[in-house]
Amino acid sequence: MTDPLSLLRRDPPLSAAAIIFGIGVLTMAGVYYTQYVMLLAPCPLCLEQRMAFYVCIPLAALLWLGASYGASKKVLVLGFAVILGFMLWNTGLASFHAGVEWKFWQGPTDCSGPIDKIGSVNNMLNQLQRISLVRCDEAAIRIFGISLSGYDALVSLFLALVAAWGTKSAWAQRETE
Repeated sequence: MTDPLSLLRRDPPLSAAAIIFGIGVLTMAGVYYTQYVMLLAPCPLCLEQRMAFYVCIPLAALLWLGASYGASKKVLVLGFAVILGFMLWNTGLASFHAGVEWKFWQGPTDCSGPIDKIGSVNNMLNQLQRISLVRCDEAAIRIFGISLSGYDALVSLFLALVAAWGTKSAWAQRETE
């Protein structure tokens, strides 16, 4: 009988890539479920938070494939470092978005601010065309008191830690071989 920890220890870069891919896919499935099934439209910050997953999921799939076929140390380390960077950036962006939702600080004016300095009719029409109908400073849903952007910050931080583990283990494992 094989326990899950022994599977993780057998090939850490492969495990890290599989975890990042799996959790990334599940996260995006949840995102699309809330958008298309629950009909909760995303705000501009929500859409921006997805960008890291659009990069990291395919990259994790490639790393998973590469780790299973003996990719070079440089490829694995660079791939995990890229994922680490994107997920840390997304952790910061999601934390900023959660802070905007809790009214800790002001969000972008195009999705959370008032229309001010209207001026001419053309200027007013331009402002109305740029304004999002979905506000960034209002959480569409909270689960156990945490908004979806708060969960995104937690998931992104976890994936960043897994990517750091993948980077470290790829660096160490390939040196000894």
